[in-house]
This record gives sequence, C-alpha cells and structure tokens, in this order.
Amino acid sequence: MRDLHPLTLSPCHLPRHPPPPRLIIPRFSLHLALALHSDLERGSIALPKIGLLSDSHGRSSTTRRAVDVLLSHDVDVLLHLGDVGTVEVIDALAVDATDAGGRPVEAHLVFGNTDWDLAGLARYARDLGVQVDHPVGRLPLEEGTLVFCHGHEPDVLTQALAEQVRYLCHGHTHRTLDQRQGPTRVLNPGALFRARRYTVAVLDTARDDVTFFPVDER
Repeated sequence: MRDLHPLTLSPCHLPRHPPPPRLIIPRFSLHLALALHSDLERGSIALPKIGLLSDSHGRSSTTRRAVDVLLSHDVDVLLHLGDVGTVEVIDALAVDATDAGGRPVEAHLVFGNTDWDLAGLARYARDLGVQVDHPVGRLPLEEGTLVFCHGHEPDVLTQALAEQVRYLCHGHTHRTLDQRQGPTRVLNPGALFRARRYTVAVLDTARDDVTFFPVDER
C-alpha cells in the first residue's frame, strides 16, 4: 500500500475568496455623504434638513431671498427643482454657508421645461460648485430615498412612486403640495414666480416634518 501524504495545495490551487463589495454612493454630495458616514461611525446619523425651492424663472433677487429664508432655518442641503432660467439664479444658489454642524451647505438642481441652454447652465453651475442632477436626483436617507425632479415628465414621477421612495419632491405646477401616495410623501414647495404667493419648504427628514415659508415678493 502506498503511503498517504497530507494533501497540499499550491498557491494557484487555493480557493479564492470574492473581493469585498464596492461601496456605491448614489449621485449625492460627497461632503454630505462623508458627513453621514462619520455620524454612523459615532453610532448615530444626522439626517439632513432639506431646503426646497422651485420655479425661479430667472428671478434671481427673489431666489436670493428664498435661499436666505431656507438658510435661516438651518438647512443642510438646498434643492432647486427646476425652471431656473438664468445664471443669476444659479449665483443665488451658490452659497458660502455652513449648516448647524459646521459643514458646507450643499446646493443641487435639476432643470425644468423652460430651461433652454441646459449645457451652458449646467457648466456654469458646476463651475460654482452647484451639483447638477438633471433630470432626476436621488439622496440616500437612513430609511429610504428622496427623489427630486422638475415634475413635467409623468414617467419620472410614476417610476419614483413605483419604487416606493420615501420622498418625491418636484416643482412645475406653481402650487404647494404635501400629499402621501402609499409609502411616498410627495412634496412641492410652490413657486418663486407666477404664484398667488411665493413659497419655499423645509423638509426635516429626521422628524418627517415639512414646513412651508413665504418669500417676500418685493
């Protein structure tokens, strides 16, 4: 009988373990994503307070006042939901401010059906540090996802509702909206042009609370 030797494997025969999964961050601000990761490491997560505004249609002074209202309520993120109109409106979004935790306030935008020079506006926004998420933006939350768009494309709205996202934010109608459709809370902050009154909204995702604020029309 032959002697039995212990089975030995050369390195090329060793079983290969799959590489660890890659961390995939959706289209989201790097600053805010890193801040949330830091909060998770401390055992808690600071959910963002989000400032919503829409339908400026080139009214930069009104947009600047709207941004001031939102910043006065300590928002972490600004989301402009389309119909920007001009580069001056983008100037108003490019704020040099920090949130309650000392982190830079991020500004994001999508374009609307009356925004024509998309390439030029997008290039200008990116040069100022305003993130362009057109046609649809997504923010990952501790529970679920926030989707934002202008609202003039029904297929985009339908898809978000089919995904049962936590929040769906849009503009376009020039009317405020706070409505639940199944598990999704659908929000429209109103408009900064051609509205009975100009409004913005603050979404506190930690409390699932939405508050609308008027903006001076002067």
